[in-house]
Parts: sequence; structure tokens; C-alpha cells
Amino acid sequence: MGKKPKAEPAMAEGQPVAEDLAVIEAEDAARAAAEGASGTAVLEPAEEAVVRLERELADWKDRALRAAAEFENFRKRASRERDEMWNRGQAEVIGGILEVVDDLARVAHLDPAQTTAGALHEGMGLVERKFLKVLEGVGLERVDPAGQPFDPHSHEAVTTMPAASAEADHTVGAVFQAGYRFRGALLRPARVAVLQWTGPAGDAPAAEPPTEEAAS
Repeated sequence: MGKKPKAEPAMAEGQPVAEDLAVIEAEDAARAAAEGASGTAVLEPAEEAVVRLERELADWKDRALRAAAEFENFRKRASRERDEMWNRGQAEVIGGILEVVDDLARVAHLDPAQTTAGALHEGMGLVERKFLKVLEGVGLERVDPAGQPFDPHSHEAVTTMPAASAEADHTVGAVFQAGYRFRGALLRPARVAVLQWTGPAGDAPAAEPPTEEAAS
């Protein structure tokens, strides 16, 4: 079995790398200043050049490793914070729904012998409104377009109905199933009946008499 590659030392989260870069820049500046003071370029021996380049390579490699470690720590921290925010949002929604479940349980356990149909109907209406209020709190919007102009982008026409006047033409006469939007995005279109104005029977245009060519 081959030897395992030597693991790179773990980098502390948020450890700065600017100090190492500053040291390298300071050395380069000092070397440039020395050359400028002498007025002539100093010829660096090959052995010293190799040592210097190896040192600079090691410094840049260390800097790259530190930057990669900092980025990985940032990625993990951002992912963890995103998951925590999502979980908190879900918990708030579920907490509101639990109250609605409690109300449903109260209605379900009513004594039929002592509960009238009107009281049961009223109780279910209260539960429905409370449930919708919880969902609206997280961005749900109910689409109930009765009496509004028909909009094919948010309404689905399943049938037509005669309109009482020309002004009511192409408006929604009945809503069979409400639609819903979530934070502006359409989840389900409202299923509606569209009013159509055909006019009184006496307003229908009279048939034109046949032409001589048709008569012949």
C-alpha cells in the first residue's frame, strides 16, 4: 500500500494573509532601494537567486493555502447560516398552522347532539379565515376575481355565461375555484366562468337579400 499524502496543516478561520504579503513586498522594496542607491543593478548569484525564488514560491503557496482555507470556512459558515434561517422560517409557519390544527380539533370533538349546523358552519368559517391569515403572513395571496375583467394570465375560463349588459362583457361572472399567488408568482389560476354579451335578439343583423347571381 502506498503512503498517504501528507495532510496540509489546518488553517485557522479568518487568519490574515496580508502580513505575509507585506513581508515579501518589504523585501522587494528594500532590494530595489539598494540597487537604486548604488546606481547600478546588482547581479545576483545563481545560487542566491534559486534560494530566493524557492522562498518566494513557498510564501505564495502558503498564501494560496491560507486564502483557500478562509474561503472554505466562509462557504461553510454561509451554508450553516442559510440553513438556520430556513429552519427558523419553517418553524414560524408550522407554529401558526398548529394553532389552526387546535381549532380543527375543537370543532371535530364537538358534541353533535348539542351543536347546531349553523354553529358548526360558523366555526369552520373561522378556522378557514385563520388558516388563510397564517398563510398570507408568509406571502400567500388568494385570487378571487369575481366581477373583475377576465385575465388569461391569472384566470382559467372553464365556461361562459350570458352577460346582462355590454359593460359586463368579458368579466368574471362566477368563481368555481379560487387561485393563489405566492410572493407574486402564480401557484394556481382561478377557475372561472366568463360573461359574454350577445345583445338582445332583436339587435341581430338582418340577413342580406340574395344577389341576382345567387338567385340564378
